Amino acid sequence: MGSSALAPQIHPTAVVDPAAQIEAGVSIGPYAVIGPEVRIGSGTSIGPHVVLDGRVRLGRHNKIFAGACIGQEPQDLKYRGAPTEVVIGDQNTIRECVTINRGTNEGEITRIGDRNLLMAYCHLGHQCELANDIIMSNAIQVAGHVVIEDRAVIGGCLGIHQFVHIGRMAMVGGMTRVDRDVPPFCLVEGHPGRVRGLNRVGLRRSGLAEQHEGREMRQLQDIWSLLYRSDHVIAEGLKLARQQDLLPAADHLCSFLEGSLTKGRRGPMPAASR
Repeated sequence: MGSSALAPQIHPTAVVDPAAQIEAGVSIGPYAVIGPEVRIGSGTSIGPHVVLDGRVRLGRHNKIFAGACIGQEPQDLKYRGAPTEVVIGDQNTIRECVTINRGTNEGEITRIGDRNLLMAYCHLGHQCELANDIIMSNAIQVAGHVVIEDRAVIGGCLGIHQFVHIGRMAMVGGMTRVDRDVPPFCLVEGHPGRVRGLNRVGLRRSGLAEQHEGREMRQLQDIWSLLYRSDHVIAEGLKLARQQDLLPAADHLCSFLEGSLTKGRRGPMPAASR
């Protein structure tokens, strides 16, 4: 393949600052606006009317759909013009009219990993951190400083409070009010949100049920029951759980909850009444 086939394909109506760094194989659609501090990795597709502004680093093979705005100033009254960033990994799909704000203070970054799907009209506030393989449905509004771990699935039309952490492989039902930390591997829903049980469908699809001859899944259920269905408060349940040898899933659940109980965190979402 000749070098001309690898050259960026830029629509004549797009406004691209000459200082922007655009790698081979990038396509930029009509009326897109690309600022001077933007870096776009190879194979990435930028749709019509997309705005990339401020310090934005996009990895390889991302798909950014029409009207998305990435890297603009945070919606934070403390912002004083610091040169903060948005850093996005590889193979993400960012659908129509998604907004992703950069950080607030010097050195702060809004960061997204790899292979995530952000559906239309999602908003990510300043200093959010998304890991990998996350699915976010339409119209999710995420406040600043939110952390979302690998393979979480979040239903549409909901808000996530600032500083909330959402654990690995958690599933959040649509229109849930997410004002506390969501434990990994759990299914939550409601207004306010409540933990309903383990995300069994997601766990089966992940192959966890087959690991260690099924012992890991059974132990995870036992530890979850100790933490959420016994007469012990979560802090007491964690101490009892740590008295046994924990396989990776149960250990991660306990570590997440121990962190959630520390000062500065939102605290874990409670369970629904029995």
